[in-house]
Amino acid sequence: MSRLDINKTYKLYIGGKFPRTESGRYYAVKNSKDNLVANICLASRKDFRNTVVAARKAQTAWANTTALNKGQVLYRIAEMLEGRKEQFIAELIAQGESAKAAQKEVNRSIDRLVYYAGWSDKYQQLFSTVNPVSSQHFNFSNVEPVGVVSIIAGENQSLLGLISLIAPAIVGGNTVIVLASESKPLTAISLAEVLNSSDVPGGVVNILTGKKDELFSHMASHMDVNSIIYCGDDEKMTKSISEFASNNIKRTVFFKKNDWYNEQNESPYIIEKTLELKTTWHPTGI
Repeated sequence: MSRLDINKTYKLYIGGKFPRTESGRYYAVKNSKDNLVANICLASRKDFRNTVVAARKAQTAWANTTALNKGQVLYRIAEMLEGRKEQFIAELIAQGESAKAAQKEVNRSIDRLVYYAGWSDKYQQLFSTVNPVSSQHFNFSNVEPVGVVSIIAGENQSLLGLISLIAPAIVGGNTVIVLASESKPLTAISLAEVLNSSDVPGGVVNILTGKKDELFSHMASHMDVNSIIYCGDDEKMTKSISEFASNNIKRTVFFKKNDWYNEQNESPYIIEKTLELKTTWHPTGI
């Protein structure tokens, strides 16, 4: 007997769950031959506000999770991704990548997760410091997560670029809200399925799909978001993000013309971009 194919439904990922967009809207993703690949949820401002609530709720507990445990969680994501390599390769090919390029991207994504898992209990020593002061005080600075980070992912290298931003942000104790590649969103939602079964607490990573032009202003202006990362070279959008972010002194990070295979984009200094220094003065000799 012939049977119908069970086509995958690509939903949003908010607070550890997979809801459809509250607006009921979707957009079509097509390949280079203009064939329909999938219908993707078109996230709304309300969906974004829901992710902020979920991310804020999860942030304190995640920040207080031990460095060892954070590293174990990232390594578990790598293990799960390794076991589903063929699925991610197939999705990258469906989005226009060659088989060789798709395999390279998936392998590098797994390796990058292991890389940041290894930094989980080491970056604190690199960025913290004891400061020499000319007074009777012991002065030291420790790193802390900025809090809730919104990320506008780039259009190319849709899996590697996503992991290259999510991994350093969460290993630093932040929770994240990601707007996936608009033209190549399939691997983002499949990654959400991996995260959901990889010991990542609900709300630590939240993934939306939709239009950058529709959501970027909300991601930059929301008063309960502490930092925004934008991957792209649209100067008008960059300027608008900076203006919106200034309303609550939100930290802005821009990656222009980014190639995530470049070794400069695999660095503990990517973790540092989502950290802040807290300095303590303690009197001595009294």
